[in-house]
Amino acid sequence: MRVLIVGIDGYLGWPLAQHLAERGHEVGGLDAFLRREWVDEVGGTSAIPISDFVDRRGRFRERWGKEMFFREANLVDWEVTSETIQTFQPDALVHLGECPSAPFSMIDVHHCNLVHTNNVIGTLNILHALRDFAPDCHLIKLGTMGEYGTPKMPIPEGFAEFEYRGYRDHLPFPRQAGSWYHWSKVHDSNNVMFACRVWGLRSTDIMQGVVYGTRIDAMGEDPRSWTRLDFDQCFGTAINRFCCQTLIGEPMTLFGRGYQKRGFLPLRDSIQCMTLVVENPPEPGHYRVFNQFEEAYTIAELAERVRRVAIRLGLTPKIRHIENPRIEAEEHFYEPEHQGLLDLGYQPTRDMESEIATMLRDLEPNVDRVMSFKNTLVPDIRWRGGRDRCSFVD
Repeated sequence: MRVLIVGIDGYLGWPLAQHLAERGHEVGGLDAFLRREWVDEVGGTSAIPISDFVDRRGRFRERWGKEMFFREANLVDWEVTSETIQTFQPDALVHLGECPSAPFSMIDVHHCNLVHTNNVIGTLNILHALRDFAPDCHLIKLGTMGEYGTPKMPIPEGFAEFEYRGYRDHLPFPRQAGSWYHWSKVHDSNNVMFACRVWGLRSTDIMQGVVYGTRIDAMGEDPRSWTRLDFDQCFGTAINRFCCQTLIGEPMTLFGRGYQKRGFLPLRDSIQCMTLVVENPPEPGHYRVFNQFEEAYTIAELAERVRRVAIRLGLTPKIRHIENPRIEAEEHFYEPEHQGLLDLGYQPTRDMESEIATMLRDLEPNVDRVMSFKNTLVPDIRWRGGRDRCSFVD
């Protein structure tokens, strides 16, 4: 298959490109390298040094014996986006080219507008380009479990049966997003669903949990194949932050009580799931939703798992609580369904602690690099507005 990865330079995009190439697919990419700029803007860096994309393409050429089709472009540029899709003629387009940060979207009005423009307008450009130039292409759009929020009922995969005043219908499950970023993803989902209905496009919306991990098998040991790992308050996930804090002797910081529950999956499982989706497209006109995660844990349980692994590796991890800069329930019901990908053939790794151990080993040579940016580990972006560094509460 011809697969165009939008956001190919990112944490997920670069491993996915290598995995798909390893499976014999023709891989192309589009990226504006905005993730690198945004991380620089907030004072962060990738804990694992990453190569520039010229070197990455060189590695790709050496490994698989072919030049990668690539366009440097911002999705909000209609002309280049449409030209790329018209030229490459993808069978599948994996849309990873969005700003993925809730805190970044909450900094101020300018960052909120930037995230919505980048995410919503970029996706609309893709939809129109597919309609006009590649109507049979399967769009795989990366959503987020955060679109659903934390309702006091089980979370289905996109749709559910509802009854009201004696009438029943199969309808989209209500969204209760918790940041401007998450609302942009909700708007994307609605727009993609609408495009499938009125234009006959086909799409899979992947509501993904929190991804962690530093490697997949297709990467090998060449540094040009490695992917990024962010740990700052905007682009670093909780598990990235915990691993980095532990390595430099800082306490793992739980937001508030630490009982927020989320779905998690290792990088290798995320790539496995996206590959299954690419290779098993829906029928034209069909919009389907998969909830993509391995298991759900509280943030406190996650920190305890990191602590256990770190002790086995000879480290001395600590856990502390800080003010929660977000407006969210710190203890809540959380029971999302995720049968769709299992039915498609997903085989969960189910070995979080081994993945954490690999992360810590891969990060260990870069301790000085993490230490140099340790100030980015403590948040100061407040959901109510303004900037105020969070304090310890224990």
